[in-house]
Amino acid sequence: MKPLTKAIHDYLVLRRSLGFKLRDAGMVLTKFASFMEQQNAECVTTQLALDWAQQPSNAQPAHWAQRLSYVRCFARHHAASDPSTEVPPPGLLPFRPARAHPYLYSLDEIERLLEHALQLSPNTELRRWTYHALLGLLSVTGLRVGEALRLRLDDVDLDTGVLTVRGTKFGKSRLVPIHASTRDDQANYRARRASHLGDRDATHFFVTRTGHRLDGGDVRRTFYSLSRQIGLRAMHDSHGPRLHDFRHRFAVETLLSW
Repeated sequence: MKPLTKAIHDYLVLRRSLGFKLRDAGMVLTKFASFMEQQNAECVTTQLALDWAQQPSNAQPAHWAQRLSYVRCFARHHAASDPSTEVPPPGLLPFRPARAHPYLYSLDEIERLLEHALQLSPNTELRRWTYHALLGLLSVTGLRVGEALRLRLDDVDLDTGVLTVRGTKFGKSRLVPIHASTRDDQANYRARRASHLGDRDATHFFVTRTGHRLDGGDVRRTFYSLSRQIGLRAMHDSHGPRLHDFRHRFAVETLLSW
């Protein structure tokens, strides 16, 4: 293993040991290491980083900027042990992604979302109650969507009113207490879930009619449909209030209650 390739490998190992997953960065930097070996380059230079980042030539500027940012982070780290390393300046290949604007749902909007969730088709009762319970839980707990979808049956302790959220951001887990009214709503869903599934084995709390874990893409598409029905989005809007905005509302409401 050549020195620069080893340095990239050690950098990824170090960062991952600190809790960073670096899935995309790991793949991209491994390709950068191969490129540097092909160039017989012993140190990172700004020009080499640019030459590599701007591949393929027909890619979007955002793709180039992301590739260069991964190299920049590595170079900044590696420069401490190899002073010949050049760190690409931040102004190169500039790209500023459009950030979504947080949306704070009103109580009326949440109530209408829940009402329309109970009118979902097809006429399978579990689907309606699954989305009613899921959206209700997101609106009062601050959970990320993925965290809610990953909840397993034994993670939801309705006797004590505590959720165990496992393997969240940076690999951490946490306990989330829920209000008695939320506990009652989730208990109602769990009873309907058990009645519908019968003897079928289903490990996740929020499930489809066949007992499988809900798909994140389907959940978002269903939420967009509900949003259009109550006027949160126009029929052809590609942007608007998101599921993640329940998290913003939870944070603001918590601060106000304090």
